[in-house]
Amino acid sequence: MSGMHYEGMIIRPPSEADSILLQVTLGCSHNKCTFCGTYKQKRFTIRDDSIIDADIDYAAANLRFLRRVFLIDGDSLIIPQDRLVRILERIREKLPWIQRVGIYGNAKGILRKSPEELAQLRELGLGIVYFGLESGDPQVLADVKKGHTRERMIEAGRRVREAGIKLSVMVILGLAGRERSLEHARATGEALTAIDPNYVGVLTLMIIPGTELGAKAGAGEFQLPTPLGMLAELREMLFRTTMTRGLFFANHASNYLPLRVKMPADKQKALAAIDAALQGEKSLKPEWMRGL
Repeated sequence: MSGMHYEGMIIRPPSEADSILLQVTLGCSHNKCTFCGTYKQKRFTIRDDSIIDADIDYAAANLRFLRRVFLIDGDSLIIPQDRLVRILERIREKLPWIQRVGIYGNAKGILRKSPEELAQLRELGLGIVYFGLESGDPQVLADVKKGHTRERMIEAGRRVREAGIKLSVMVILGLAGRERSLEHARATGEALTAIDPNYVGVLTLMIIPGTELGAKAGAGEFQLPTPLGMLAELREMLFRTTMTRGLFFANHASNYLPLRVKMPADKQKALAAIDAALQGEKSLKPEWMRGL
């Protein structure tokens, strides 16, 4: 056995760095977002059971020291329920020591599952869904071709939580450009409050060449906020976000000011830290140190 079968660019959340990455889909079923270049070269497909089984067998033989599994690519939750159940059952059978299975889910994939189906996945070990909200601003969601309304996105997030599965919601600073920066921040904080996830992961937009947004930026039709503008956006977003518990992270390599905020206890302290940075008391990460 030569190892796991991987095709194309592989991405995973920072918190899944020590997980077995099991590629059960190729690409993303939506694949239209203007800012994303990750899966442009892949046509969305669900991998053959034989390949998935071989990878699980490989992990059983060679990766016993890892305690979590993360299912990739883009939105593996879109897999029909019976096939997803089969994958989770196989993981449980062959990798009985695994403590949690994680997955990327988009609104379409989540809302196709009934509450009963999500509960079944939870029973079989699905412990966390990573969900790309990106923005709570209806205008921004339409502009970046996210494919869902704000209301449907909130409904999808809540459905995961109601099934007793942990939810990590990703949002992107700078996605509205300079003009709508604060509207985007405000609406996103309000949407996060409505969803009340376990985790919020804040990323900062990096313009990717070859994407639709990259072309707009190149033509001068889209301008990123300045580093201080991004920080003001982060402040507004955090200020508008109320969580009953959980963590609000801005610790991705793309961010100017790394934050890890225990909610709600650390919120005021974090806002004060952002204010200090806005007033120039805290140094921002230089441009060359930022990376995807």
